[in-house]
Amino acid sequence: MKVEDSKALKEYQEKLKRARCTGNLIDPDESLTVRMNRIQRAKNDVKYLVETYLPHYATADCADFQIAHANKVMNDPIYKGYAEWGRGLAKSVWNDVIIPLWLWINGETFYMCIVSDTFDRACDLLEDLRAEFEANELLKHDFGEQYNPGYWEKGNFVTMNGFICKAFGAKQKVRGLRKGAHRPDLWVIDDLETPQTIKNNRMQDDYADWIEADILATMTGKRRRLIGANNRFASRMVQTLLKQRHPDWDWNLVKAYDPVTYEPAWKSMYSAQFYRQQEKDMGILAAHAEYNHVPLVKGRIFKPEMVKWGKLPDLHTMNAIVAHWDIAYAGTDTSDFNACKIWGRHRNEFWLIDGFVKQSKMKLCVQWMCMKQAEFKARGIICFWQYESQFWNDEVKRNIEEAEAETGVELNLVPIQTPKTMTKLLRMLSMHPYYQNGRMYVNELLKSNPDIAVGLKQLYAVEPGMTEHDDSPDADEQAVKKLEIYTDPPQSEDEPASRPWKAGRYKRKYTW
Repeated sequence: MKVEDSKALKEYQEKLKRARCTGNLIDPDESLTVRMNRIQRAKNDVKYLVETYLPHYATADCADFQIAHANKVMNDPIYKGYAEWGRGLAKSVWNDVIIPLWLWINGETFYMCIVSDTFDRACDLLEDLRAEFEANELLKHDFGEQYNPGYWEKGNFVTMNGFICKAFGAKQKVRGLRKGAHRPDLWVIDDLETPQTIKNNRMQDDYADWIEADILATMTGKRRRLIGANNRFASRMVQTLLKQRHPDWDWNLVKAYDPVTYEPAWKSMYSAQFYRQQEKDMGILAAHAEYNHVPLVKGRIFKPEMVKWGKLPDLHTMNAIVAHWDIAYAGTDTSDFNACKIWGRHRNEFWLIDGFVKQSKMKLCVQWMCMKQAEFKARGIICFWQYESQFWNDEVKRNIEEAEAETGVELNLVPIQTPKTMTKLLRMLSMHPYYQNGRMYVNELLKSNPDIAVGLKQLYAVEPGMTEHDDSPDADEQAVKKLEIYTDPPQSEDEPASRPWKAGRYKRKYTW
């Protein structure tokens, strides 16, 4: 036996051992009524199915989004959609095992196919379901023996009651697929994307065409379900192409946690502290990509190597300090960001001192500004606060007044009009020469700051035709533009107001 085969056999035996754990749940003295009630309840309630027949998977209570997704699939015989759930939210368990099993006990599927990036990977995914049919004692007790000698291969098996399960790799021939009179009625697409496809647009187009023209065409009966399972970790993926072509499909996007509050989507499984630690271990941007579908962006114009990190100079030596707030109203996970960036000019350099970049309500951002202003005031530092004037300025002023009253801090925020003669893209691109010439610096203490990481990601995405949020680089540009006029360094305390050793009269343009 090959080493690979020996390893696969050992892994399958482990799956069988796990599935057998339901044997002690069988009551030999139970009545037929109790058994039939259990079966009927499992048919109607997927949460009960998991807790009763699959307790080895129920390491935490089922999440509401998992149950809602299963019900959608069950209630629509021609369901088409994707479970775009963040990493760790049990995409494969639900879509490869739980939902197919629930459909099976309800007589809603007779021929299931699963596809992944390779045939071997698809076979591995199908092994979990095969192990349940072979070794789950309570399942066999209630629904009969399903192990079928002679038709029980890895990646291709048929249960005793005739349920057909097959595995396929990407782009394998599936046209004309049938067994006797039966044709597929359920397709599961799991982890189709690879690093190779992400780099190859043509390959992604071919995969999307294959799903539409070949996979969907294999299903001809009343039941024609297609379920995809993949987190959205890149800007362009097979599933994003399908979403553009089929916006009417069910695109069930679930972020693993709230990036502002760290509240988890699956509360019984994860804590806020878990995701905070993951951001610390993985890096903020990588964590956002894997857990929250925020793709990593590689800059074409603004590049990471252009951003210089350094020790922040003493703020008292800054020519001037300006904070600009780019306002967002809604505060939802699809809305714009409230971005407030504090920049200082030190001689010929521009320094990012701190920043707030969150999809939050205005009030939270204003409270943060009040906190920073209190810090500055205590140290005798002057900061000019400004915000982009909005048509709903009354609501903005109300939030400012409330935050100032709560904190006892006066911001003296000034509304400014953004220029209408230049597009936002051109305004943001005007910072590019500064980055190219090594004049833009970021406080090195902000390297692990999630707001700054999100802001830099938005900066790297700035280019013609961009689809990413641009609130942070927009705030950067407005602050830097204001700082451009402050060219003279502040006067030190021991420096005389006049300079008698200079020829002619010297007059300061700006005084502090």
